[in-house]
Formats: sequence, C-alpha cells, structure tokens
Amino acid sequence: MMGLNVFNYEPQQRILVRKSSYVSRVSYSFLHLKHVPKAMFEFSSSPSNTPPLPSSSSNYLCLYFSMEPKLHLFFSALCFYLVSAYGITLRTYIVQLHPHGVTSSLFPTKFLWHLSFLDQTLSSEEDSSSRLLYSYGSAMEGFAALLTETEIELLRGLPDVVAVRPDLLLQLQTTYSYKFLGLSSTTDGAWVKSGFGRGTIIGVLDTGVWPESPSFADQGMPPVPKRWRGMCQEGQNFKATSCNRKLIGARFFIKGHHVSSVPPSENMVDEYISPRDSSGHGTHTSSTAGGVSVPMASVLGNGAGVARGMAPGAHIAVYKVCWFNGCYSSDILAAIDIAIVDGVDVLSLSLGGFPLPLFDDSIAIGSFRAVEQGISVICAAGNNGPIQSSVANIAPWIATIGASTLDRKFPAIVRMGNGEYVYGESLFPGKSLPNAEKELELVYVTGGNSGSEFCFKGSLPKEKVKGKMVVCDRGVNGRAEKGVAVKEAGGAAMILANTEINLEEDSVDAHVLQATEIGYAEAVRLKTYMNTTSHPRARIVFGGTVIGTSRAPEVAQFSARGPNLYDSTILKPDVIAPGVNIIAAWPQNLGPTSLPEDTRRVNFTVMSGTSMACPHVSGIAALIHSAHPGWTPAAIKSAIMTSADASDHRGKPIMDGSKPAAVFAIGAGHVNPNRAIDPGLIYDIKPDEYVIHLCTLGYTRSEIFTITHRNVSCSEMLKMNRGFSLNYPSISVAFKHGVKSKMITRRLTNVGNPNSVYSVRVKPPEGVKVRVKPRRLIFKHINQSLSYRIWVISRKKTQTKKISYAEGQLTWMNAHNSFHRVQSPISVTWK
Repeated sequence: MMGLNVFNYEPQQRILVRKSSYVSRVSYSFLHLKHVPKAMFEFSSSPSNTPPLPSSSSNYLCLYFSMEPKLHLFFSALCFYLVSAYGITLRTYIVQLHPHGVTSSLFPTKFLWHLSFLDQTLSSEEDSSSRLLYSYGSAMEGFAALLTETEIELLRGLPDVVAVRPDLLLQLQTTYSYKFLGLSSTTDGAWVKSGFGRGTIIGVLDTGVWPESPSFADQGMPPVPKRWRGMCQEGQNFKATSCNRKLIGARFFIKGHHVSSVPPSENMVDEYISPRDSSGHGTHTSSTAGGVSVPMASVLGNGAGVARGMAPGAHIAVYKVCWFNGCYSSDILAAIDIAIVDGVDVLSLSLGGFPLPLFDDSIAIGSFRAVEQGISVICAAGNNGPIQSSVANIAPWIATIGASTLDRKFPAIVRMGNGEYVYGESLFPGKSLPNAEKELELVYVTGGNSGSEFCFKGSLPKEKVKGKMVVCDRGVNGRAEKGVAVKEAGGAAMILANTEINLEEDSVDAHVLQATEIGYAEAVRLKTYMNTTSHPRARIVFGGTVIGTSRAPEVAQFSARGPNLYDSTILKPDVIAPGVNIIAAWPQNLGPTSLPEDTRRVNFTVMSGTSMACPHVSGIAALIHSAHPGWTPAAIKSAIMTSADASDHRGKPIMDGSKPAAVFAIGAGHVNPNRAIDPGLIYDIKPDEYVIHLCTLGYTRSEIFTITHRNVSCSEMLKMNRGFSLNYPSISVAFKHGVKSKMITRRLTNVGNPNSVYSVRVKPPEGVKVRVKPRRLIFKHINQSLSYRIWVISRKKTQTKKISYAEGQLTWMNAHNSFHRVQSPISVTWK
C-alpha cells in the first residue's frame, strides 16, 4: 500500500496512472480543510519515512505524515473518524470518464463535473468533496475518490463513466511476462515444483546468440548434464570458451543460406559466420526461454527491474539457422537433425510463414522425428493475423503459439495545440530528457510518388520538416526506420500513425528521436486536428512505465489465426502467450532499434511477435519436463492446453480488438504455467497415432512416408482403427454438406492423485447438441487411462441463421480438488 506524504508548497509530483492517461502534473483537491495550512497531498510509491501498514489494514484509510505535531494530531483524528464512520469498506478508486462526455457541458469546470458523479453516488447529507482525492485533467479525464463497493456499482451505471479500477501500487520492472504469468520463487508454483527448469535443455533455432549477455551467465547453474552430446562450435568472433553451464552448446548452419542468398547490402550490420548473433532476434528469444536473473535491467531506463526467462534454471543450446535474408529449410532440417542427437529436451522455433501441407513443411517433417525421440517442439504461429487461416506450423505434434499482450504500458501522450490529448506509446527515454516535451509545429508530408507519408529515407524535404514534429504513416518500411528518416531530414520528433491495417496495435520502439506510436482511431483524430488548424502544434509527454492498469491479456492483432487450412479436425493455434512489447537480452553490437544508424548500446531491448510468444511456452515446457521427466511431448502439450485461461486477469473474456476472442485466435486459451505443472489429467498421444491421423486425412502412402519415414497401408490401418479420432486436447468438428452428427473418442490419463473422480461440464456451441458418455470418470490409480465419447449433433438449418462456425467448451472437473479443471475448447464449422 502507498504511503501518503504531505509537502508544504512543494511542486506537484508526477505519478503513474492508467493506460489512457499518462505521467503528468495532476491537479489536486483533498478534503477542503479550512483550518489547515495550504498543503499538497501526493502519493509516493516508496516513501522513506512511512512506517509499514499492518497486513490487515489494506482496506483502511490510513494517513502518515511528516509535519508539525499539531497537524499530525489533527489528521490522526481525521483518519480515526473516517475509519470509524466507514469501517474498512472505503478504498481508493480511479474513475475514468469519457474525455468528451456529454454531461461535461452542463458544468462550468471539469472539477465540478467530476464532483457531480460523487454527488449522484453518495448520500445527500454527505459532502462529496470530502471523498475526492484528485481531479485529473491532464493525466486522464477522471478522478480518484474514496468509495465503497456499493458506490462503485452505482458509479459504473452513470453516463460517461468509462471504467472504475482500484488504486494500484505501480512498480517498475522488465521481462515482466514471468510475473504476469504468475511465476514466483516464493510460492509453491511451477518454478518451485520444477526447480526452475533444472536439468532440462532447451534448443533454440534462431539467429544465434550473444554469449556475453548477462542473461547467459552461469553463476549458480548446475553442471552440464552428462547426457549432453553437443558442442560449442568455433567461428568468427566465437570461441569454444564462449559456452558455459548456462549456454552449453552453440552451432551454426549456413550452407543452405550460402548457396541461395545474394550478398547483403552495404548498410546492413556485418554477419558473423559463427553462432554469434548479429541481428538480436536469437539472443532475445533464447533469454526469454531460459535467461538467468539479471537485476537492474531496462531499455534506456524504461521497464526497469529484474530480467528473467521462463525457465531460468534450464540449460540453453543455440542453433543458428537464420541469417540476414532469412532461414533456409535445409539449414533448419540440419539443425533439428543435430539437436536430436545432441540431446535437447525442448526445441524452440520462432520461425515460419504461411501454412503448408505437412509433406511440404520442413519444420513439420523434422519435428515429427524429434517428437518420436521425446523432444517437445514449440513453434510460432506466425505474424500474418488477423487474416483467417493464416496460422502456420500446423502439424498436430507441434505446439503452435499465438501472441498476446501484457498489462504493461509505456505511455507517450501527444498533447495537441487545442488542448486535447492523443494516446500513444514509446520507449524513447523522453521522461529523463529536459527538452523532450517541447511543443513543436506538426507536419504531415504527402503528395508525389516519393513515399513521404511513410517517411521513406530521402523522401522528406528538409525545408518542410526541419525542427518540426513529423507525422509518418505506419507500413511498408520499418517503424524505427521512419524515425531515422525524419532525423536525417532535420525533423525534431515523430508521431508514428497506425493505418486501418494496424488499427490499435501498439508495438513500441526505442526510437532514435522523440517519437510515439498512436492507434488508428487516434491517428484520425490527430489528422482531423491538423486539417482544421492553420498552424497545428503538439508536444509529446513521456510517461515511463505503467503496470497493471490495462486489460490483459488480449490477442495481438498480428497473431496468425485459424481455422487450420489443411486439417479441420485440429484447432490451431494451440494457445497464446505474451508476445507484445517483450523486453529481453540484446547484443552489444547493436542499438536498441537494430538499425546501423543507431549508435546507442544496451543489454536489453523490446520486440513483438509470435517469435516472442513461442519461447515463453518453450520455457514453460522445460519447467514441466523438469517436474515430470517421464512425460511425452504430447503429455506436456496437453498440460499446457487444458490448463490455459479463457478469461483475462479481471475474469472477463480475452478480447480480440473490440470483440471477445474466438478459438481461432486463442486456441485453448492463454498459457498458465502454475496450472500446467499440475494438470490432473492429460491427453497423451503416441507417434503411431499421428500416422493413423494422417490416414484419416486422406494422405497418400508417399506423402505419409515423406512426413514420418513410415511405409504404411492406410486402408489396413483404418480397418484396424475404425472410428479413430486423434486424442487431441482440443475438439474440432467440421460438418460437410448433408452430415448432421459426428462421434469423437478421447482418452484421459490420470497424472494427479489416486482415487480421483471427475465429472464433465459442457458448454455446447450455438446450433449444436453435445452428448458425453460416460459423464463421470473414476481413476483409481495414477497413470490409469479412461476413455469417453462425444457426440456432436448439428441442429443448424440451412434456411435459418447463417452460422459458419460456433464454439463451446468441455471441462472435466475434479470432485474434490477445484484446482484440477481439464478444459478443452470445442470448435464446430459448417462447410
């Protein structure tokens, strides 16, 4: 809980507030005490002279002051009166109002408008101003007040109230995703149960590694496992001694790239012919999966805190397969081939493109062999969302990971010359620079064929942009590249404006000049202001880092979507995980933007993509492998899927833009490592069952052989396995014309406690009836397997409501342990 300090005649202090506002000077109103000398009340997140509050006092209004004894006595009496009068039900809440509220015009000042909401909420005999703590006009539109839960419900029903949220202790920290996912070293969760991933080896196929990064230090790491057969391959600027007990192996695969690629352009960073990373992507993903704890990490002061991977106790082996122009299948297959022999337990591939038939997909082919050898393969879903059926890496033996957001924001608000605000975000360290928030003339250069609206290099006339704030449309060239173009043309600042394609996606960058990125709706507002003003001006107000004030997780707009293009019986992606604005390790040869023009040097930077989501799950898979070394890749994947969350951290549906997310966006849901480590039941799959599944899809003998290296007769296999359905943790049904029902079989294995009883709960998809037999499963022993059947019956009539797909959920609930809820999404499509 925050302390409340009193400062006599001090300048107003900046405080961190929610997403739609920013760190700003705040106007205060507090208790209107006539007989108290003028004082300014401010929250301080770390008051040095504030005594700790008792643990039972979280709901009390308790004020601690540094002041004269008489004033202290007065406020102590006041505190006692308020606590006595209101008990422990009063808490501080931040009430966000619509910035252009229809009721605001009824009041001469915003302050009185804010008070009016309390007037409508509190009893008539109570002075509403006695409850008002702050009236916000710059940080956001709204106020902070002391309220009861009943009053909050009344407030939420009033016009112009956008949101009501409890006051939070806002902390500064990085690779915050481990905390967002609930991983902690002080509770009995996934980290403790797995020994932080101790003994497990994660193989990362990517652009290599920067071994000197503090994320790969081996202090406190256990010895290299005796079963490890890999090596530390020497090459350009990379010695065998670059490896240690954390980074136990490093290889590079360049032959496919070497024979197929054109020489790099002159302005590109030099490539190392070795495992050393020259682009940063591999260093970032490797540290996300298994980086050790690094205190005082940040990106130019933003996101400051402790950096830590998902499995900080696991070992890492790096396989460099990606070079300046991409990753070649030949190199990828070679790396998988070697990794299997080396002895990795998990393979993490933040690679892919659009979906391919499995027999044309090198990753699917190579990974099948890895899974046969007991290696979990985790892949990125791809960044081609929100296009339908864009999800890649669709093989059922692969865990396919989409991307989600965190509740961490980096506000950088545009204050337009008319006094209105446009919300944006940035990692430019403007908060610490004295002139970064200077008001400048706005300019948006359009016309001609130079691409000036996109701020291509050389497209901006210096006479038009020098010393000004330049608006650049997002798209075509890189986001940070636009800032370089503006800076080279003499521009002083940049506003990166999303287009209709990007909508409100808020990937941030550590720009080379004062800059912020705004969503599409805000871009429309900004350009409207510029088009209706003769001399438009603006300033950017940088707010640092804000945590816990926004709704999360949400689906990243770029995250690839289902349905599965080549297999309607397998729902993809499998789960989603943090992939937006992820801070992780970075090479010392690059600036935080990775551009050659960026001469700054950092140990950490921010990146977004399903490439960032993938290593989160790779690390979680390593934790599960450490806790359950005998589990198959299918069992580990099942644990991750059946324990995933379908709701956000506020208990509401995960959102995809302005609507609740569909299963084609989130799969089974958002990964939850603390539940995945102890799932209760799992859906296991043997490699042979994947082969039968390929037969049910109509694959030819030669195609199946290409994928599995098994020469099979599908006609014989299907005769022996009539009614076969792959024991997948999610349920996906496709009704072709004339088909009204499908029967599916599933098999659950008890990995929880003996004598466990589970009952089924079904939320049927719209237009579908779902029957399950039996409805109760009694497991007498650990590792006992029981089967059940599901009948999915279509009630849809072609003449009625046009439904192309519907979704529901099937959950097995433990009768004696509510922690064990084994959830499967149900997806139904009509073709």
